Amino acid sequence: MLTLLGICMIMCFMYLIMSKRLSAIVALILIPVIFALIGWGLGFFVDSLSHIELNHLGESMLEGIKKLAPTGVMLLFAIMYFALMIDSGLFDTIIKWILKIVKGDPLKITLGTVLLTVMVSLDGDGSTTYMICVAAMMPLYSRLGMNPLIMTCLMLLCSGVMNLTPWGGPTARAASALQVEASEVFIPMIPSMLIAIAWLFFLAYMYGKYERKRLGTIEFTDLSHADSISISKDPEAQRPHLRLFNAILTTVLMVSLMFSVMPMPILFMLGF
Repeated sequence: MLTLLGICMIMCFMYLIMSKRLSAIVALILIPVIFALIGWGLGFFVDSLSHIELNHLGESMLEGIKKLAPTGVMLLFAIMYFALMIDSGLFDTIIKWILKIVKGDPLKITLGTVLLTVMVSLDGDGSTTYMICVAAMMPLYSRLGMNPLIMTCLMLLCSGVMNLTPWGGPTARAASALQVEASEVFIPMIPSMLIAIAWLFFLAYMYGKYERKRLGTIEFTDLSHADSISISKDPEAQRPHLRLFNAILTTVLMVSLMFSVMPMPILFMLGF
């Protein structure tokens, strides 16, 4: 019965979100509380319906918040850190270099699609990744007559792999459910993620070979589109003179994460 109650809670939550009757944050707060009260009323959690027992429900909720707090802090500061790095222009030079290198070769374009998406996906924001990468690569696909479904497939696969970072969501939720540090879940997955990324480059190579055979290579020198690309959401936040410092800081942060020098939330707080 308790399992059925939990399934009904999830179905109710998903319905209200997908039908846009509630915003995600309101649903996340209210729906679990309502179903907890239903379960409390049915006698699953208490022996009698009393004020004291209801207070125990509140204490259980507070205990859950305490367990989730480190994960929430890690997500908050990780997203803010990578957003700051993006807005400061850390990745702009690399992105422009990728777009200039690929030119009119379908094979280079598919490989560039994977490289670009993997880099931009570091911030953990899927919608931002698609907006930036599609804006950068779609003109090249259109110019050469390449199949845009190839771009869609590669970007989705890249985003799926990079979403395994703790600040991407699933890893953080798994760590919270297991009541362990996010690094304990994430670090063992790094070899698998690297293998998956290597496979993505191989897949991009196969797609690129097919498109090169179908379309050939078109040489063009108009790369003004590449020069205009910037993934910063705020041009006033650009800090070209701090690019080297930011690159070193990000490298140190990533190495510290891999070696668990400090808990992940603290590292991202200090990095930010």
